[in-house]
Amino acid sequence: MSDRPNNIKIVDAPDGYGGSGFFATSFEKVIALARSNSLWPLPFATSCCGIEFMATMGATYDLARFGSERPSFSPRQSDMLLVMGTIAKKMAPIVRQTYIQMAEPRWVIAVGACASSGGIFDTYSVLQGIDRVVPVDVYVPGCPPRPEQILDGVMQLQEIVKNEPLRRRDSDEYKALLESYGIIK
Repeated sequence: MSDRPNNIKIVDAPDGYGGSGFFATSFEKVIALARSNSLWPLPFATSCCGIEFMATMGATYDLARFGSERPSFSPRQSDMLLVMGTIAKKMAPIVRQTYIQMAEPRWVIAVGACASSGGIFDTYSVLQGIDRVVPVDVYVPGCPPRPEQILDGVMQLQEIVKNEPLRRRDSDEYKALLESYGIIK
């Protein structure tokens, strides 16, 4: 009988073959499991969505439960970019440069209506979605989104990472995607 409470869920083991005292699976599945449960976020917050992200990192919601224990403010030590809030067109090159400086593999979450589509600011100075400068993996709707929504976005990204082939980043399709954004790999 386990001494763990019933409501605690541990990470499921990848598909594989197990026996008495051993477990075997593919290297790709082990790497995917490790990557999906150790995402290091880089918060790029410019307005109210950043406050909701702060609540998400706090003790009540605790993003650390999902393997994002260490928010990094250095792009070279991050692999998950969370863009939150209104991004002015003058900020677009900075978002792009931050993305380029991140370690591969890297993923992007657009948090809130402003980062996803410009929000209520349909003006000449506001970028109408960060997907115009960097590829986005997950969109989190809301103005501002609740911490539960941000957690759901991170969990969706974890599923994407868990199911991503190990060599996807070396594919011609991925290289073409980066080239379409003017990012040369």
